[in-house]
Amino acid sequence: MASCNRVLLMGNLTRNPEIRYTPSGTAVADLGLAINESFRNKSGETVEQTCFVDVVVWGRQAETAAEYLHKGSPVFVEGRLQLDQWENQQGEKRSKLRVRADRVQFLGAPGKGSEYAGGPSSASGAQGGHPPHEMDDDDDVPF
Repeated sequence: MASCNRVLLMGNLTRNPEIRYTPSGTAVADLGLAINESFRNKSGETVEQTCFVDVVVWGRQAETAAEYLHKGSPVFVEGRLQLDQWENQQGEKRSKLRVRADRVQFLGAPGKGSEYAGGPSSASGAQGGHPPHEMDDDDDVPF
C-alpha cells in the first residue's frame, strides 16, 4: 500500500521564530502556528476554533524566517508530519508530533516601516500611478 505524508497549513505565527544552529552550523527555526476556523453549529451559533501546530524549518529558510517573520505574521507552510521521540531526565518516554516544513511562504504585507504598493482596491485608497504609501509605526496594515 502506498503512503503519503503531506501537510498544507495557512495561519499566523503565535510567537517570534526561535532560531538555533546545529554543531555543524545548520540553522533550525521553531515556529508556532495558529490556524483559525469558524463555522455554524446545529443551533446556528458561530463557533470559532483554533488549532495550534509546532513547525520546524531547516537551512536557509530557517534563517529567512527568523529575519523577516514575527509574532502574528501570516504564513503558508508546506511540509510533512514528523514524530520526535526522546526520554526525559526521569527516564520517561516522550513524543511530539510536529510539521517539518519543506517550504514556508510569507503572506501579507512586509513588516513595519516597509513600503508596499497601494493599488485601486487597496485600503490605503491609493490610485494607480501614485507612489506607494510609506507606513509609519502607528499605521495599521490594511489587510
